[in-house]
Amino acid sequence: MHRPGVHDSLIHRSFVRCSFVERCFVLALCTGLFVPLVLASKTFVRPVAKAAATYPAHDAHRDENTAIAADPYDTPEKAKIFSTNFAAHGFLPIFFIVTNDGDQPVSIANMSITLLTANNSKLTPVSPDDLYRRLSNPQVSTRPAPIPLPHKAKSGISKKEMDEIEASQFEARAVEPHTTQSGFLFFDIGGIDSPTAGATIDITGVADAKGTELLYFEIPLDKYLTAPKTN
Repeated sequence: MHRPGVHDSLIHRSFVRCSFVERCFVLALCTGLFVPLVLASKTFVRPVAKAAATYPAHDAHRDENTAIAADPYDTPEKAKIFSTNFAAHGFLPIFFIVTNDGDQPVSIANMSITLLTANNSKLTPVSPDDLYRRLSNPQVSTRPAPIPLPHKAKSGISKKEMDEIEASQFEARAVEPHTTQSGFLFFDIGGIDSPTAGATIDITGVADAKGTELLYFEIPLDKYLTAPKTN
């Protein structure tokens, strides 16, 4: 029968030491990989909306208990909430807020929104598919094509970008009593200098619980530009 000797003991200690070193190496490697993955997987967090009337650029219909506000994310500091540099791709994100202070729901299912610039350009919010298309290929226009294009919009962008776009969208169809709905609208401002200066956002199609359309809303963005800046 073989008896453990000095040689066997040395082999055993070497094995244990190697196993320990290997385990430490694997752990360090996994930890090093895990941290970037956690950071990379950080999800987009939409800003918490305040009442629409508290934003500088808003229009409030007190008789109808409804207010709508627009908060452009037009500075690098504000745009940090996105991982995508929308400005570099010619897009202006605007945080859109609707507050219903009444006792009945307000329908915004048929709401129409137009950004009217100082040079009379009429811009409407860009769809997620158009965002995907531009981010995939910066040369592609977001304006409607006469012939439907093959649907390859999402192939050139990351899942994180796609998730961010989906999570940020303003998608509400109604605003319940004493609540606020919010989300981002994206406008194609390519080739337009100072798109917010002298601009207004016109909103139609907002209706009360009976389906009666409310008076149209008009939000001057100059109110945003001239408001005192807060930290």
